[in-house]
Amino acid sequence: MSFQPPVTPTSEVPTALREHGYAVLTRDGLCELAGIDSPALDALRPSWNELPLDGFLRDGGRYRSRRHSCFIVDGDALTQVPHRAHWQPVEYNALHGGMERWFEPVQPDIVSQPVWAGLIRGIAACCSQLKGERPWYVEAHQFRIDTTDGIGRPTPEGAHRDGVDFVAVLLVGREGIKGGETRVFEADGPNGLRFTLTEPWSALLLDDARVIHESTPIQPQGDTGHRDTLVLTFRAGGFQGPE
Repeated sequence: MSFQPPVTPTSEVPTALREHGYAVLTRDGLCELAGIDSPALDALRPSWNELPLDGFLRDGGRYRSRRHSCFIVDGDALTQVPHRAHWQPVEYNALHGGMERWFEPVQPDIVSQPVWAGLIRGIAACCSQLKGERPWYVEAHQFRIDTTDGIGRPTPEGAHRDGVDFVAVLLVGREGIKGGETRVFEADGPNGLRFTLTEPWSALLLDDARVIHESTPIQPQGDTGHRDTLVLTFRAGGFQGPE
């Protein structure tokens, strides 16, 4: 059974994040929040066909491809920083924490598109509504989870937090799959919900201190299939890294 996402009106996103720790946006809602042109988003989609294989999966899988780049948002200014490793402590990622993972960067022709900058700046502005105006240290992850091995795992580490302030999970698209259900749970309580994002460029925004999240495995409906996402994390004070 697939549960419909509990969509949040754009005007209520800050309140929903403050009271519940999450908000779900349709494609139109995401565009309204970020002040971007909806058709421009589709120009980003072909780049998901060119993601290198993730060579750091400790379960030995071949189901994940990705790119990763880092940015700083300071007011209206978005700056891409020199390429750096993705790092998380084991407290937040028991499977892949504690090691520097060097992924290929997001392609320059994608980063240079105005809609890319608009997405990041728009979500950062929402973060500032909740936490106050400040620089935001942003990590951008392009993911493709496929069914090469018969099953693909969007979150092989299980239900988790990311060790940041806010997380945005944008569904770029899904093709020929079943599964991929999103689950969000209170970090310090019993409540949770489950739903499946299906609309391209619909989005889940999370207060990372308030909730934990995961996505269930995907399986092919035919010969093969995949699920593409863009995950943006926003952290105050600096990027995560080994001390």
